[in-house]
Amino acid sequence: MKILLLDIETAPMLGYSWDIWKEQGSMKFIVKDWYMLCWCVKWLDDKKVISRSLPDFKEYKKDKTFDRPLVSSLWEILNQADVVVTQNGVKFDIPKINAKFIEHGIAPVSPFKSVDTCLIARKIFGFSSNKLDDLGKILNVGVKIETGGFDLWKECINGNLKAWKKMVRYCSNDVLLLEKVYKKMLPFISSHPNRNIFDGTRGNCPKCGSSHLVRRGKIVSISGKKQQYQCKECGGWCVEGSVIKNG
Repeated sequence: MKILLLDIETAPMLGYSWDIWKEQGSMKFIVKDWYMLCWCVKWLDDKKVISRSLPDFKEYKKDKTFDRPLVSSLWEILNQADVVVTQNGVKFDIPKINAKFIEHGIAPVSPFKSVDTCLIARKIFGFSSNKLDDLGKILNVGVKIETGGFDLWKECINGNLKAWKKMVRYCSNDVLLLEKVYKKMLPFISSHPNRNIFDGTRGNCPKCGSSHLVRRGKIVSISGKKQQYQCKECGGWCVEGSVIKNG
């Protein structure tokens, strides 16, 4: 199973407004629509974070908002993933990426399963906050990098290359933090894609892929009794049908 951790950063829309408290609610007030600034990804358990930003491409010299090459480069990696892990990606990252694909005439990537740590936090846990920075602190795995606020985005939009480096560093750290939060949550995610099915294996933990499973009694369901297991690596629980494929 190829698991990809993903984060993107986007530029805000630029437009006219008569009121700082109310949105105008019409595209006719928009001077420049949003565009992608950068993306950072990491294959699970790989050491390297892969990143690309607009200044990485030659087109940036002519048009600092032209993001097609950046989006295309993300397509190449996203197309390889079986599972994509994000923080609030179901609501933000994935729809934004798909919007750019169709805008630039790029075909959809190969279908993948989505794991969103923000949605998992809301569904399974009762944390006081489900933001990535707060989850990192609560789970004691790290924190986000301080950006200095909206000024960093403005500096990138204005072409400040030092700001661009800071933006990529910020996004890369988010991916590293996301991986740590994801691993902490993994044993609790009952809906996680089954690694045995993807990897063609038998007898491994369907969550982390470990072969170190321990029998922990049996569970009773409508279909009868099934052997229950606990993984010695991640601590997750599973039952016979998810561990050993029928046939």
